[in-house]
Amino acid sequence: MRVHQLLLEHAHWAQGRDRETQEAIIAGSRNYGIYQGRTGDQVAYARVVTDGVTFAWLADVVVDPAHRRCGLGAAIVDGVLEDLAPLGLTRVVLKASAEARVLYERAGWTPLDGPEDWMERRRG
Repeated sequence: MRVHQLLLEHAHWAQGRDRETQEAIIAGSRNYGIYQGRTGDQVAYARVVTDGVTFAWLADVVVDPAHRRCGLGAAIVDGVLEDLAPLGLTRVVLKASAEARVLYERAGWTPLDGPEDWMERRRG
């Protein structure tokens, strides 16, 4: 599975995910991809977890390094947001690496409003 390969090889946050876990994640998410026209190879991936009404979390945005610096990251995020627009979501969040933060800020993303209100519970 190309998505699993992209994430394992190029996304530090996905290290250690086994294929079964990745398939379950995909099954529970809205999934997006960009494919190279000549070969049909997948070169970018993103997914969204959402209730479809008020909230969405954009996750696992990854672009194959051989295709970076061509605007594909921005293109896939723009496509995701365009697809979500009809839902009228109140909030879409993401967690960005230091490297990606600048790209997201240029596209209008801002730090969380009230991050001190957000909490998490992690498993071991």
